[in-house]
Amino acid sequence: MTNRVRLGVNIDHVATIRNARGVAYPDPMRAAIVALEAGADGVTAHLREDRRHISDSDIERLSAMLRERGRPLNLEMAVTSEMLDIALKHRPPAVCLVPERREERTTEGGLDVAHGHNWIAPFVEKLRENGSRVSLFIGADPLQIEAASRTGAEVVELHTGAFCDAVRDGEAKQASAVLAALRTGATQAASLGLEVHAGHGIDYETVAPIAAIPEVAELNIGHFLVGEAIFVGLEEAVSEMRRRIDAARGHG
Repeated sequence: MTNRVRLGVNIDHVATIRNARGVAYPDPMRAAIVALEAGADGVTAHLREDRRHISDSDIERLSAMLRERGRPLNLEMAVTSEMLDIALKHRPPAVCLVPERREERTTEGGLDVAHGHNWIAPFVEKLRENGSRVSLFIGADPLQIEAASRTGAEVVELHTGAFCDAVRDGEAKQASAVLAALRTGATQAASLGLEVHAGHGIDYETVAPIAAIPEVAELNIGHFLVGEAIFVGLEEAVSEMRRRIDAARGHG
């Protein structure tokens, strides 16, 4: 288990802080550059329907900056016609399709690919034809993983929130059960030819067991890193996460 896990840093909540005052700072672009210099492999940003954090201009600027640096933008987006048009315009290297409801504080649960196949598959096809690698954000459910493999998506990102919540709540038995499901799901996805990513709720305490899953190729982490940056700075927060991911896979 020596293959290096990529780290994508989600900068949404830098924009959340900026938007709280309606000013130009802190700038998500600056956060993206710091994260890359601290060991991130790419940048993730979720353009929501209500634009509660990342804005259209953020996506435009990030796309240009990352293209110049040869680093990928992973655009998280809902499966809507508006977001499809934006993705087709900016041609991000990676697109992650996620469920989205206005009333939720953050993305809750994964896409229901099994019941939404006829809606999701055409999105996947158009995005892939436009040059984006497509990921589906799903739970570690055998039915959803199998359905994802039939959409044409190249990647699944497994929702790790239930595991992270159980660890933080001291529910060891629940955490163990959810982690086992994530491992089984990762094995299933890889056997179907899907690349496996993971994300949601990951912090220093929970990253190692997830990074240690052999099939996991990429982790996307954001809220914790932005919160930790308040105390130690973003460079240190990302560097420490990078160190823990590498240690979990036998590097460093």
